[in-house]
Amino acid sequence: MKAFLQGIAYNFKGLKLGLRTRALFMWGLARVVILMVITVAAATIILINYQEILNLMWNRPESLWILWLWHLLSWLMALVLLAISTVVGFLVAQLFFSVFIMDLMSQITERMATGTLKRPYTIPWYKYFVYLLRQEIPRAVLPVLISLLLMVLGWFTPLGPVLTIVSPLSAGLFLAWDNTDLTPARRFAPFPVRLAFLRRHLGFHLGFGILFLIPGFNILLLAFAPVGATLFYVEKIDPPVISSSP
Repeated sequence: MKAFLQGIAYNFKGLKLGLRTRALFMWGLARVVILMVITVAAATIILINYQEILNLMWNRPESLWILWLWHLLSWLMALVLLAISTVVGFLVAQLFFSVFIMDLMSQITERMATGTLKRPYTIPWYKYFVYLLRQEIPRAVLPVLISLLLMVLGWFTPLGPVLTIVSPLSAGLFLAWDNTDLTPARRFAPFPVRLAFLRRHLGFHLGFGILFLIPGFNILLLAFAPVGATLFYVEKIDPPVISSSP
């Protein structure tokens, strides 16, 4: 329970610092705008081509006896397509834009908290660009695959009521990890080590991520989540060593 409450506290701590720091505020705002623009664009493309997609699956029937079923399925199809477009838009924005903004916000936060940026070694910017992209793929794709698996299990197994609770919690958990993983990934920690970090601090990640389940408010929290996640890592996991003069 202590770790869970600590996760909630650090999420708000990062939000507070992000809102009062100009550089963090501007980058957080940029992340939200990019995410919304790409997501809306993906949804718009789907809606423009919605009728063609529907016709490929099932043309409008002439019989009034089954026309109601066609309307019902068309609405369900619209909802499914919008959900898919939202997920695709989020993944595209996250992989090609947000991950770099998140890492930059994390770097700013680490410098503010410790006075320096800890790295075992440096690499050229273009190699670092590719490195960040490679690290984000499992962090972004794995949660989506697990969420889809839980959704399917909820539809076709008696575990539906339980998975209704488990599914959003797992989404919040992985969203939290997507932010806490920024600092160890920047320090070139191997992926198995970072995954083990998630397992050791499940309580914290659940507390940090549960706030992402609040509609509307979660957009603001996600914008500045890298700040709170970085503060947690540099303060609790790998705090700077302060040397004292003899």
